Amino acid sequence: MAQSVHYEIFSRQGSKGGWQMVDVRTERESALNLASALMGEERATGVKVVKETYNDETGDYLTLKIFETGHNHVKTVPAQEDVPHALPCFKPDDLYSYHARATITRLITEFLSRNKITITELSHRADMLEKLEATGTLLQHAIQKVAVAQAASTTTPVAQIIKSLNELTTKGFNKVYRDERKKYFRTVPVSGFGALAQELVGEADGAYQFNGAIAKYLRDAKGWDEKVFRLIALMNEAPAEGPARTLMLASVDTIIAEILAGSAALHELIGAKADLGEALMSLVQLFLGAAPETGSESAGLISLTTRFAADELPESRTAIANRIMAEFKSAKRLCPSSLEEEFKSLRRIANRLVLGIGKYLSHERLIGAFTLRSKRLVTHETLGEHMANAATPDEKVERLLFVEENIIGAENKRLLATFVIPIITASNFEHHFTHSKMPVLARLQKLASLQARVRRSGFQENQRQEMSELLDKLACVVEARAKLFESIEAKSPSHVEKAITILKLCSSGVLTEGKLSALARELILNFLGRPGFLAAYIAHISQGGESPSTDNAVAELMLTLGKAGITAEAGLKSIAA
Repeated sequence: MAQSVHYEIFSRQGSKGGWQMVDVRTERESALNLASALMGEERATGVKVVKETYNDETGDYLTLKIFETGHNHVKTVPAQEDVPHALPCFKPDDLYSYHARATITRLITEFLSRNKITITELSHRADMLEKLEATGTLLQHAIQKVAVAQAASTTTPVAQIIKSLNELTTKGFNKVYRDERKKYFRTVPVSGFGALAQELVGEADGAYQFNGAIAKYLRDAKGWDEKVFRLIALMNEAPAEGPARTLMLASVDTIIAEILAGSAALHELIGAKADLGEALMSLVQLFLGAAPETGSESAGLISLTTRFAADELPESRTAIANRIMAEFKSAKRLCPSSLEEEFKSLRRIANRLVLGIGKYLSHERLIGAFTLRSKRLVTHETLGEHMANAATPDEKVERLLFVEENIIGAENKRLLATFVIPIITASNFEHHFTHSKMPVLARLQKLASLQARVRRSGFQENQRQEMSELLDKLACVVEARAKLFESIEAKSPSHVEKAITILKLCSSGVLTEGKLSALARELILNFLGRPGFLAAYIAHISQGGESPSTDNAVAELMLTLGKAGITAEAGLKSIAA
């Protein structure tokens, strides 16, 4: 059974402050050290470390708190976070409520997956309840976890709650055993479910009986896909309108949602995928009602996609949306082999998933999930691995800027900038550009390209300004060492050619914005102010062709100056002078 483990570190401010995730670590000792440091530096009034164990086969997480300390402890926290919440149940019928079914599903997920049944089927099938009872420890362990959860918020002793829950469970099991012996759950062919819904809609326990009939109908299904196909087939038998249709479609939707909430069922439906990125894309396609991959033999998946495209089965679509969000919030990589492929996959999924924003998936929820995934990628371990094969310092910066373009969240970008700035200020970065064998224009153009990406990035303003100035400062050093402007002035025979040469540098992205561009513009304006410049310029551009008018020549020159960042007003003023 393949498993991966990570540790989430949370902190709390104040006695009533909520828990906020601080970081995610893969090493237990590192996580504990960080938690201790937060308390030692008085950056939190409480800290805790939660171990998350991911099972690749089921796709589920096992959550276990391994450390907590602080100046203020909240009594209910341990129970609320280590075990599922459960509403108090007082009679067997309470076990069929939404919250009770959700809690039971979490407690016995492995049993349900192994036997390929949903909680609704289990609660209506005597044979499966007998099998669950026969496990002994599994059932008792589940009851004990619920008892601990309830005892944390009450004064009732755990032992007393366990006794009450055992009695309630026994009554619930006996009710199903009794109803099975009485043949209370009918065996109905597909074509008879519409009539059965009409008959049961007015009865107090109509939904209970109808679900029992569906459980019998699904009993011999050979897998999750066939169950989904059979359930969707029932929708065709639903009455055209009225309470009976509502009863029938609600029951079908609920059971399909329970199937889709389980990782094992989803793995069977969408098939084996190379990585989590491909699996998530398949889920997104399903959520949007898009046709599955060509050649898919999954009849249930195809039928389900058709219903989603028609905006039916709302509870089931919500279950798929919840699964997608849960996977996004997980620490498991979409493409473990490459961070570049990770971001490409993330962008593809985002571009598709944004089409599904609406009543099943809010924009805020989607942004929150992407922000959290971005946070888990901006770590020393991940970024270090991403930059490991970079041949030069500027390539490292380029790789980090690629990360910036593919993550969201102001705090994530602020943190990423703390990786970029030290590389730019390092001596080897400056040495690479000042002592490289590359032509000076290629080096300047590389610096200008890096600066342009920084200037349009989402880094904080002060960080963006700092990086931009550092790159411009280095570009000035490169230009001064190579004496680029001096050589242009020495080699060019006329002021017109000097101005045009530097104008080309400014407009072609060779020079960084800041002091270097300002120096270039100052030189250009100086050349424009030389006596006879305009006449010489007109003669230069008319070589081998018809001489333009003065107005046309000036207009063309102003357009060229504008591309270099010089206003028409400044240009005309220099020429006139």
